[in-house]
Formats: sequence, C-alpha cells, structure tokens
Amino acid sequence: MSELKRILAVDDEPSMRRLLEISLKQAGYQPVLAADGREALGLLRQGGINLVVSDLHMPGMGGLKLLETMREDNLETPVIIVTAQGEIATAVAAMKLGASDYILRPFDLETLEIAIDRALSVTRLKIENQFLREEVTRDGKHLVGESEAIQKVKRAIAQVAPEKATTLIVGETGTGKELVAHAIHRSSTRSKSLFVAVNCAAIPGEMLESELFGHERGAFTGAIKERVGKFELADGGTLFLDEVTEMPIALQAKLLRALQEGVIERLGSNRPLAVDIRVLAATNIDPLQAVKDGKLREDLYYRLNVFRIDLPPLRERRDDIGLLASHFMQPRHLKLDPAALDILQQYDWPGNVRELANVLERAAIMSNGDRIQAQHLPSDILGNTPVRREISTALEENATLPCLPDAVEALEKSLIRAALKQTGGNKSKAAKLLSISERSLWYKLGIYGNPDESTQNPSVKT
Repeated sequence: MSELKRILAVDDEPSMRRLLEISLKQAGYQPVLAADGREALGLLRQGGINLVVSDLHMPGMGGLKLLETMREDNLETPVIIVTAQGEIATAVAAMKLGASDYILRPFDLETLEIAIDRALSVTRLKIENQFLREEVTRDGKHLVGESEAIQKVKRAIAQVAPEKATTLIVGETGTGKELVAHAIHRSSTRSKSLFVAVNCAAIPGEMLESELFGHERGAFTGAIKERVGKFELADGGTLFLDEVTEMPIALQAKLLRALQEGVIERLGSNRPLAVDIRVLAATNIDPLQAVKDGKLREDLYYRLNVFRIDLPPLRERRDDIGLLASHFMQPRHLKLDPAALDILQQYDWPGNVRELANVLERAAIMSNGDRIQAQHLPSDILGNTPVRREISTALEENATLPCLPDAVEALEKSLIRAALKQTGGNKSKAAKLLSISERSLWYKLGIYGNPDESTQNPSVKT
C-alpha cells in the first residue's frame, strides 16, 4: 500500500482545524495541523509535507506571509489558500505569490478534494518535467551525430524553436522523434513551462478525448471526479502529440478546432477554456499517404504541417554509428572493437537508433568485460552483413569440393574479396573485419594473387 499524502492544515481557529482534519482523513490523506504560519513553517522545514491548506488571516504569520517566506526558503510545496467570499482580490494576490489554488469558505469535502487533487497533479507533472530537463542535460540525452543528415535536423530545430509554429516531425520508429520534440521545447521561450507528451497510439480512442481535453464529474460512466486534460496541463508550455495519425478521425476534428481557436472544452462541459500552447506532432508514416488512406484529415495535416522536420533513418547516417555507440556505452565505460564497429556500420538497422541502443545493451551484458567484440553481437546482426552473407554463399558454392584444403582456400578467397570490397580496398580495415592481423592478410594475398586493382571493385586472383 502506498504511503498517504501528508497535508498540512493551517488555521488559527480550533474548530476549523478539526473540520480540516476530519475532511482530509475522509479524503484519504494524512492530516498535519498548525495554528499559524510560524508553526507551519517549522513543520515544512522538517520536510515530508506534500501540500499546504492555509487560511489567509492568522495572528503572528498569516497566509500571505507564509507564502512569501516559503518562496524565500525555496520551499516548493504547493499551497491552497482558504478565503472568504469578499476576499477574492487577496486570494489572487496569493496566487501571484505562488499559491496553487484557492477555495472559498464555506466549502464541502468534494471542493477540497478537487483542489487538492489538481494541485498535487500539477506539482507531480512539474517535478517530472524538471527531471526530464535535468536528465537531458546531465545524461546527454540529445541528438548525437556529426553527419550532414543529422546536422540538417539540428539546424531545423534551431530555426523553428523560437517560433510558435506547429511542427510536424516525420521519421521511422526509433529515429528519435520525441528527442527532437524535447530539443525544440528546451530551446524555445516556453522551456520553463511544462512539456506534456501524449502517445496517441497507446491510448484507446474512447479514452483519448478525455486524456487530451479533460472531463467534468459525471461526464460519463466512471467519471467520479473532474479531470484536467493534457491541453490544460500544457498551458503556457508545449504539447507533443506522438503518432498523431493513430488518433480517431472524429477526434481529429476537435483537435483541429482547438489548434485553430486556442480554445477547448472538457467532456461534459460547455464552458470554453482558453489555452496557450505550442503543439508538436509526430508520425512514423508518410503523412500524405495517411491522408490518402483516410487516417489523417487533410485540413488537420495542413494545420500541423506549418513546419516539417524529417528524421533520417540510421542506415542513411552510418557515419554516426560510432559516435552513437560511444554515447550508449559511456555509462558502462566500455569500448567497441573496430571489427564489431565495422559490422554495426554494415547492418541496415530497421529499428534505427532505438535498436542500436538495445543491441549494445545486450552486447555489454554478453561481453562481461571492458570491450565489445564481434562475437558479442546478436546472430541476426552478424547474419545480415555483407561478409556473413559471403560466408553463406561461399559455403554453399563449395559444399561439394573434393577435399577440405581446397574448400578452405576457396572460402578464404571469397572472404578476403568481400572484406576488401566492403572496406573500399583498405587492407588495414579489411584485416580488422576478418579478425586477423594485417600481416596475415598480406601473406594470404601473396599466396592468392595481386590485390592491386580498383578499390571500387577490389578482388584477388584465383
């Protein structure tokens, strides 16, 4: 069972503290009581308080002074102010000082629960978003690579980030679409606000509308309390819609209206809510083909495609594989054997960067040392490189040779020819690819023939 949230109730009236204590217990929280701001501050400095519910007017230290002092002490605990009907202006002032919400006295249990739930939810998301920003900076979770293909993406990010333009990110699965979205958000004027991501393919269609726009209590069966949607949570920040082409067509119309008008409505409500968000969307399929196939509304496509960034698959930026491998292996302090790197650079990577990360994680486990070698790579990687395919072909062609020495000689010739072709005639790289010394390679070339032919089609004499 998870630990109960500890809510600090601050009020100078004993009867009100008792009411808050009973209400908080009924709502499933652990109440902590304080008679004024000074006592509350002492409890806050001890730690372990998840939220504060405080009266505005108290002798000694009132609610506003408590808020000021908390912010001076960098205490980020959310605060809900309890105020009377005629003190709305003071409550607004409290909000400007950092209060999460305010409720009017007298209030019922449901009103208190809604305010607490909303404040805790927003706080949790802020903490998660801050963690993501710090993690990206600390762990280097950024676009890795120096190829022209990835440099083009980085230039596009720098160009569009300061703008508010809706951006469509297109790329195969595993190319780093959410990574690009984070990079745009980090470099934008909204970087201090929330980055809220929604995977449209991972949420059932009937639930996605509530996830995006929220709902009121009683809006549908099971809606026992109001829910703040992702649009509201992202207000002032960035909303990332991943796999947007998987969103039901009917819901796409409501999304289009929200993008065009900057206004949403919760399910079960006809009260419009204005939101100021920057929308980034992503898809792993051709969006124009999705329009033709009826998966994406044409008008929504044009609204999303104000600025487009195409992510290259890993097979089109093979020069970055070494840098990516070093990036993924750095936490384990591992090195990659040159022969293993050559094999990785020849594989087509249908799962792109995500697949590379998974392959290297597995190889790191298999290596049980400080270096990943070719034999530590999965068989499906080894079996799909040109040299390995040459091995299979050579074995099949020479399966009926009359004696083993002749078969071995024919196989060596085929492999040397394949290695030289794969490395553009570079003897040093070819030797590493074959896991032999360069001297051994030269020796075998001396036996089998003169390799001094075009590096575009190197071969050995037979």
